[in-house]
Amino acid sequence: MPSKRTARIGALTVAAVCSTLSAVVLTTPAHADTVHIHDIQGTTRISPLAGQKVTDVAGIVTGVRTYGSSKGFWFQDPNADDNPATSEGVFVFTSSTPKVAVGDSVTVSGTVSEYVPGGASSGNQSLTEITKPTVTVVSSGNAVPAATVVDAKSVPADYTPAGDTAASGSINGLALEPTKYALDYYESLEGMNVQVSDTRVVTATDPYSELWVTVKPHEHANRRGGSVYGSYTSQNTGRIQIQSLGSTADFPTANVGDELAGDTAGPLDYNQYGGYTLVANQLGTLEKGGLERETTKKQSRGELAVATYNVENLDPGDTTFDAHASAIVNNLQSPDIVSLEEIQDNNGAKDDGTVAADQTVQKLIDAIVAAGGPTYDWRSIDPVNDKDGGEPGGNIRQVFLFNPERVSFTDRAGGDSTTAVGVTEVHGKAQLTASPGRVDPANTAWTSSRKPLAGEFVFRGKTVFVIANHLNSKGGDQGLTAQYQPPTRSSETQRHQQATAVNSFVNEILKAQKNADVIALGDMNDFEFSDTTKILEGDGELWSGIKSLPKSERYTYDYQGNQQVLDQILVSPSIRKDCDFDYDSVHINSEFSDQISDHDPQVLRFRP
Repeated sequence: MPSKRTARIGALTVAAVCSTLSAVVLTTPAHADTVHIHDIQGTTRISPLAGQKVTDVAGIVTGVRTYGSSKGFWFQDPNADDNPATSEGVFVFTSSTPKVAVGDSVTVSGTVSEYVPGGASSGNQSLTEITKPTVTVVSSGNAVPAATVVDAKSVPADYTPAGDTAASGSINGLALEPTKYALDYYESLEGMNVQVSDTRVVTATDPYSELWVTVKPHEHANRRGGSVYGSYTSQNTGRIQIQSLGSTADFPTANVGDELAGDTAGPLDYNQYGGYTLVANQLGTLEKGGLERETTKKQSRGELAVATYNVENLDPGDTTFDAHASAIVNNLQSPDIVSLEEIQDNNGAKDDGTVAADQTVQKLIDAIVAAGGPTYDWRSIDPVNDKDGGEPGGNIRQVFLFNPERVSFTDRAGGDSTTAVGVTEVHGKAQLTASPGRVDPANTAWTSSRKPLAGEFVFRGKTVFVIANHLNSKGGDQGLTAQYQPPTRSSETQRHQQATAVNSFVNEILKAQKNADVIALGDMNDFEFSDTTKILEGDGELWSGIKSLPKSERYTYDYQGNQQVLDQILVSPSIRKDCDFDYDSVHINSEFSDQISDHDPQVLRFRP
């Protein structure tokens, strides 16, 4: 069946919604002879009839949803008004399987409601709908209102107006300007039958049978077919999510760069998993673009290759070890040092107090050997049980793999889950007090989050300090289509504290040895242009190497049609000098429907 992610989570009462969203509720009754769908939708995001009962609202059924917990149907008035800001379609929430079919002419009586997908705390916009309906089928087999074509010409270049400061930054009460702002344009079509044609896929099909396309093929496009997210103020307005009203068995399995040829049409919905979504009862034909996974070049004898790779909750019960091993050996060319994020303990998500991950790591090392790679050695520190966030019971942590034939690890006793690693100066050189060691683990910045792992490596007689990170996730941030504009990024607070702690530690190393080779790498969960990155970089202590790439190649992750940076390798001035290094974001996962992780690994090659 189609996606179950249409679940109605945190539905509000009409009164609560109206209060939260500052909706205007009319005190006069709504009469059947005057109320049309466009009267219900109104010219803002909140219906002027919210909380009102309406009677015998007429329209043609354009789509029926029989699955999930948001069962119902869309219907549309074929006689549109002359106001482009008012939608002619609306969703009818029946709660049980609706007894109508596409093409039925119906009248609907019920209560106009504003439903917030994900609940009010999500900050999402609300969906105008009719609830507790009484539905009368007048006739069947009628022509469905022609789909409104959504294309590059119709979608404005500007993404959204700024929110009303008097309403805490909400755009709900603002009059829609569909010719000026993309979000207003999509809102003006909420519930209506819409169509896109010959669209390029910009986020691959996910496990929920969803994908993202763009109706603006030249908007921040890159050579592999995606749309790059380059700043908070330069949105990709042509993105739109595609779901299906049919069986998921028929949903195309697409990669970035593929095309949905022909017409894809259906009602325009709004949900908590991406905002405006075309729920298709007609899907275009998938034409494959032939995208292939990338392979980086092999490091030379005198180059040290350092990589970061989020292996997405890897535990011994997973079936992806061989695929990860092949990626490390073949696509990454067996880097000398690999910082792994999201290594789980020996029994994965089972929450029984197990924290050791030696079986997980050894299984990966064995798979790498079987794939023709080196016999890596490894170092890590087990976390305190259930204190580092991630999947409950999984105890994710960072792990260093290193090739002992190319690089050695300087073991220095004293590092454990709760002891902070320090820096000393010995004969003019920086030295860690423990190796491996955890950076400032008692700092509240790391509450329910992964603590950085620091270690000393030696390559051809030269010491390199490596700090493996997995910063706080973006969970809890408001979405790009939120009612609050600009959206609140609440997760940044903790991530900024973490970035400050990492930068301070790097500063300690550089104070002890100005020309020390220091690398801070991992899943930073933030963009290369973000304040998090600026804090990590400080006053030049570090610099994000991904910024050495052209802007169109700066991405490690693909989310809701935006290719973006989450994983980074930052380097100290001695490495950055004259840009005498090679940086590669190796695209093997984020663009593909059969990904083994949702992150692309990064590789840095330089001469210490």
